[in-house]
Amino acid sequence: MTATEDNPVTQRIITLLDASGCPYERREHSLTRTAEEAARVRGTSLHIGGKSLVMKLGKKDVFAVFVVSGARRLDNRKVRHAVGTNRLRFATEDELMALTGLRPGCVPPFGHPVFDLPLYVDEATAKGETIAFTLADHHKSAVMATADYLQTAKPVAVADLSITPGPAPS
Repeated sequence: MTATEDNPVTQRIITLLDASGCPYERREHSLTRTAEEAARVRGTSLHIGGKSLVMKLGKKDVFAVFVVSGARRLDNRKVRHAVGTNRLRFATEDELMALTGLRPGCVPPFGHPVFDLPLYVDEATAKGETIAFTLADHHKSAVMATADYLQTAKPVAVADLSITPGPAPS
């Protein structure tokens, strides 16, 4: 696979990671669109994947990035409680593009200064030893110590935001 030039968001993340002085491993790989595909091509556990979800909070145009493990699911009730809102929904594809310049599946787990959005990280993800995440490109990822990621990403809060999905109904 040939390395491709970094997009502007990837460049901002790499600049932030390099400036932090924290070690990270950059990986280029085949196209991935889901947490499961990313874990498989990176050769990492689904549990360490940092899945980023951009959500609209309340009735106004207020959005935030929420990060949960690829093996977990965002719990709307917990998120509403954590951010103090009664309404919550996923950003539409158009909203996501306007807010991040990215398509679904390649939003990295960052808020300020990468995006003009607050960042919330699920406590189950924050407790992990390692985190793997997209570098704003379906073909690029990073793997680093979770403590270093949290120090670099500076989330607004680490809170209980997720549940472990149960078995599929039969």
